[in-house]
Amino acid sequence: MKIEKKRGSIALTVLFSIISVFYVYPIVLVVLNSFKKKTYISKMPFTLPNAKSFVGLDNYISGIQKTDLLKAAGVSLFVTVLSVFVIILCTSMCAWYITRVHNKFTSAVYYLCLFSMIVPFQMVMFPLSKIANMLHLTNPLGLVFIYLGFGAGLAVFMFTGFVKSIPLAVEEAAMIDGCTPLQTFFHVVMPIMKPTCITVAILETMWVWNDYLLPSLTLDLKKYRTIPIAVQYLKGGYGSVDMGAMMGTLVLSIIPIIVFYAFCQKYIIEGVVAGAVKG
Repeated sequence: MKIEKKRGSIALTVLFSIISVFYVYPIVLVVLNSFKKKTYISKMPFTLPNAKSFVGLDNYISGIQKTDLLKAAGVSLFVTVLSVFVIILCTSMCAWYITRVHNKFTSAVYYLCLFSMIVPFQMVMFPLSKIANMLHLTNPLGLVFIYLGFGAGLAVFMFTGFVKSIPLAVEEAAMIDGCTPLQTFFHVVMPIMKPTCITVAILETMWVWNDYLLPSLTLDLKKYRTIPIAVQYLKGGYGSVDMGAMMGTLVLSIIPIIVFYAFCQKYIIEGVVAGAVKG
């Protein structure tokens, strides 16, 4: 029995190792091609850089200059940090209220949040663009509120599951000690929800940082461009693409999110499992 389990474990390890190679290989390919001349990227995309094709950091410098990457990174950083902060703050409070107050209104809010996760984005993209123009949300700050609307469903679902596992006696003790509802939430409930907060922050950060569709639909692209939008502008007329600059820009754009995910990945499983516990 033990031998069969060991063989099964080895087989699964080999299988998932092979799968992981398929996931990592495209990233490695982008990094390798970022050091090649653009002609060699098209002709020999799967070969290592050599004396003829190697260009050093030229692609990175060209990409930064052509896309105004530093400005785009500033817009992306502003939108990502503020969006994730607002999502965590608003949805955690909403989930706490939904869990502790049982009536038809809170039930309706909860199911509307769940429903928002299954509605195809294609159904709302054109009304969204129109409403964003009408409400003057075509700027980074307006985009933050749009991300709050689209990110609330998953966050409320995860926070609600976690709040159900928090003993009500802890909050009652805080109330007896003289805490107001806001003080109870920020000083008692919020610290307990830390694992789920970190998990939501990781998932939402990866989504907002890499998102192309929402900024392209809502932002005034003449004034504001996020990194995915800036990379897209390396495409020229008649389908021409500066592949060298694009590869260098892509590498620079994925480094921050990879570092962030690698640093915080241990909290994801902890937060998801904690959010799955029901009282």
